[in-house]
Amino acid sequence: MLTYITLAWRNLWRNKRRTMITVSAIAFAVIVSVLLQSLNRGSYEMMIDRMVSFNTGYLQIQDFRYDDEASLDNAFFYDEELRERVLHADDRIRKILPRLQTFMLAANGASARGAMVFGIDPEKEDRFNDLKGYKTEGRFFELDEQAAVLSQGMADRLQLTVGDTLVLLGQGRFGMSASGLFKITGLMDHPIREMNNQAVYLPLNTAQEFLSAEDHLTALMIAPERERQTESVAAALRQALRHDDELVVFTWPELMPELLDLMEFDLAGPRLMTVILYVVIGFGFFGTILTMTMERIREFGVLLSVGMRRVRLAAVVFLETLFICLMGVITGVILSLGLIALIDPIRLSGRAAQAVIDMGFEPVLPLSYAPDQFYTQGIYVFLIAMLVFLFPLWKLFRLNIIEAARS
Repeated sequence: MLTYITLAWRNLWRNKRRTMITVSAIAFAVIVSVLLQSLNRGSYEMMIDRMVSFNTGYLQIQDFRYDDEASLDNAFFYDEELRERVLHADDRIRKILPRLQTFMLAANGASARGAMVFGIDPEKEDRFNDLKGYKTEGRFFELDEQAAVLSQGMADRLQLTVGDTLVLLGQGRFGMSASGLFKITGLMDHPIREMNNQAVYLPLNTAQEFLSAEDHLTALMIAPERERQTESVAAALRQALRHDDELVVFTWPELMPELLDLMEFDLAGPRLMTVILYVVIGFGFFGTILTMTMERIREFGVLLSVGMRRVRLAAVVFLETLFICLMGVITGVILSLGLIALIDPIRLSGRAAQAVIDMGFEPVLPLSYAPDQFYTQGIYVFLIAMLVFLFPLWKLFRLNIIEAARS
C-alpha cells in the first residue's frame, strides 16, 4: 500500500502547475462556500439566540393548554418542589427562569396602548439573557417593589419616562379585574424590535399578586449547558414530569417553527450558489483527471503488459484523485477558518448599518463557526472526486493493452 501511495504522490507532481491550479480551484470553492454559509448562519444564530433568550428559552415548561390558548387561566402552579424536580431531572440544566406573561392595556392617563406584560425575577432574568445590559435609564426594580421597567418604544409611545406613573388595565386569572399604578424605575432598549414597542416588566411577586395568580407561572424557561443538548435534556425533563399530566415540555424549534422555516428558505440561496460553484469546479477537476489519464495511456499499457493488475493500477489513480481532493479541501478549510477569524464580526456602516438598526438589530454581521459547514465541504468534494474517478476507471478496464503500449 505504501508503494501505491508513493507512486500516486509522485505522479501528481509530474505537472506541478496543473496540480496546483486544480488544488487552488477546489480550495477557492471551499472558501467561498464556507463564507456564504458562515455569514448566513451567523446572522440566524444571533437572531435565534436573542429570540430564545428573551422569548422562549431553549426549553420551556407550560401547562398543556397554554400553547393553544395563551391565557392566565392556563398558568401552572410553581413551587420549590417543582423547581427541585426540574433541576434534578438532568445535570446539564444550567439555568431556569420563571415568568408570568399576559397582554394588558398600558396608559399614561390620557392615552393607552397594548402592552405585553412580563412578571420577572430581575436577577435571574439578567443571568439568563443579560437583561440589565439593555437598560438605558434609571434602574431595575426589586423583586417585591410596586414598580415597572418599560421598553423604550413603549415609553416613547406613551410619552413616559423614569419617575412617571404607569397605569395597567386588564384581566387577571379567572376573569378577576386587574388595574394598578406602577412607578417607572427604568427604561430599556429591547433587542427584539417588536418587543421594544410593547414590553412592560414587573417584579414577579408583584405581578402574581396583581393578576390574582399567586404562585403561578405561564412559562418556566430552561437553558442547558450547550444548545446541542436541547433534545436530550427535553427527553429527561419529560421523563421527570411524566406523572404530571398538566405540564408539557417544548423545545425552541417546536415553539418557533416559523423561524426555522424562514431560515431554511433563506439558506436555499447560498446552497444553490454552492451547488453551482462545485459544478463549475467539478468540470475543472474532471479536466485535470482527463488530461492526466489520456497523457498516460501508453504508460498504462506498458504497466499492464508487464503484469500489473488493472485493479492495482486503478487504486493508484484513485489515490491521485483523492490526494488532489484532500489537498484542496484541507487548504480551503484552513484558509476559510483564518479568514473568518480575521473578519468576524463584520461591522456595518452608513445606510446598511441604519437599515439593520431600524430592524432592531446591532449593525454587525457575526459569522458562524458551526463544524458541519466545514466538514460538509469535504463530503461534497469527495463525491465530486468519486464521479470524476469513474472516467479513468472506465478507461483502464476497457484499455487494449497492445494498442495502448504501441501508442
